[in-house]
Amino acid sequence: MPPPRPLLAAAAAALLFLLLPVHLALAEAEGFRGFSYLLNCGAAFPITDSRGLRWEPDGPYVSAGTPGEPTIPGPGSLLEPTLATLRTFPNRPRAKFCFELPVDKNRRYLLRPTFFYGAFSSSAPPPPAFDLIVDGTFWTAINTTDDALAGAASSYEGVFPASGRNLSFCLGVNPEYTDAGPFISALQVIQLDDSVYNATNFNTSAMGLIARTRFGSTGDIERYPDDSFDRYWQPFPDSKHAVSSTQNVTSADFWNLPPPNVFNTAFIAEQDAPLVLQWPPMPLQNDSYYVALYFADTLPENSRTFNVYINDYLFIEGLNVTSAGLSVFATQWILSGLTSVMLKPVSPSALPPLINAGEVFGLFPVGRLTYARDVRAMESIKESLRNVPEDWNGDPCMPSEYSWTGVTCDEGSRIRVISLNFSGMGLSGSLSPEIANLTALTNISFAHNSLVGGIPDLSNLSKLERL
Repeated sequence: MPPPRPLLAAAAAALLFLLLPVHLALAEAEGFRGFSYLLNCGAAFPITDSRGLRWEPDGPYVSAGTPGEPTIPGPGSLLEPTLATLRTFPNRPRAKFCFELPVDKNRRYLLRPTFFYGAFSSSAPPPPAFDLIVDGTFWTAINTTDDALAGAASSYEGVFPASGRNLSFCLGVNPEYTDAGPFISALQVIQLDDSVYNATNFNTSAMGLIARTRFGSTGDIERYPDDSFDRYWQPFPDSKHAVSSTQNVTSADFWNLPPPNVFNTAFIAEQDAPLVLQWPPMPLQNDSYYVALYFADTLPENSRTFNVYINDYLFIEGLNVTSAGLSVFATQWILSGLTSVMLKPVSPSALPPLINAGEVFGLFPVGRLTYARDVRAMESIKESLRNVPEDWNGDPCMPSEYSWTGVTCDEGSRIRVISLNFSGMGLSGSLSPEIANLTALTNISFAHNSLVGGIPDLSNLSKLERL
């Protein structure tokens, strides 16, 4: 389905040519700037990988789960030490188990969880499938079976806004998938520069990576330290169209700050012929996508002009590519099924078109969050109690199918906590007076627990019907 006219106009307005310079801050070898995390899940001690990155144990950031090791370590664990351990969580239907990470509010973060259950055969039970949740947003369902059969790890990447002082990354137990609890091997949370992907409205949308490609490359994945945010640029070989060059492209001239090396390989069309790519290499569901393409002429002090089409619809007309490099992108471009990218020369005598790299992200809505005062009250209640359920992390209400055990919410104009049913949960400790701030409560039950202290003043709870 082609982009409708209004969306096509909006996409064209979002296409940028030479982007204004921005400052590029290279990450230090020992880590990343700002609130960024490299967590080796299930590990007892820090490790340093072959790139000089230090991975910390995940224990300080998660209150549930059991450290362990893959069932049958694969060869990848010898190359990636973070695959040698994992953390597993209980099989409690509709429970979510969260990592709580301090962040800078109103910044955006790249999240990359990695999963390696262990190498196994087709006759063995498959790895668990489960949901990923960030704050109150459902991200995606995880199924690592195909990768595990090949003895490989599975990684997912998304870009999310930080709406508060903490970011919650959660694994949700979905009983519709399997009858086993979730697991995780490693988690990266990397703060991005303000310019990176800033054309997306992160008040309403988050981004999930579909493909990030370096055309013409036959080498390894391009990542940190070449990419200062450790984004993975996958090689895309094609001996017929691939060329290499040594460019002097300055990444700081691009809002998305791609690594300079992605401009040193390219696909170039044959003379007087278009260049046609099936990319990304997998079919896509009918939806809006963020598409970014990167270009730099392989000849010094040279330029070439061509048109770019996606699924036979004009993406950008008269693109003039020089050796200095440029980027074009659309924030909402409709794609469906297999995607065809065509670069077509503007005239038979023109130099053939080329392309160096590309990114495609799926867009999905950012979930609503529980009313902030209710969240603070629930956190205070949690702190004053003992033996609380392991899933009392992340947003108390959202996503709605993953609310805290014993908590019922109403999704009106504000998401409010309306019922606390903690009967027989084995709780001890005392009841925080902050419960009086849950002014939408209609029902409270703390029967058959071992609480001490007085009952707080509940006179503010005008809607309370049962205590």
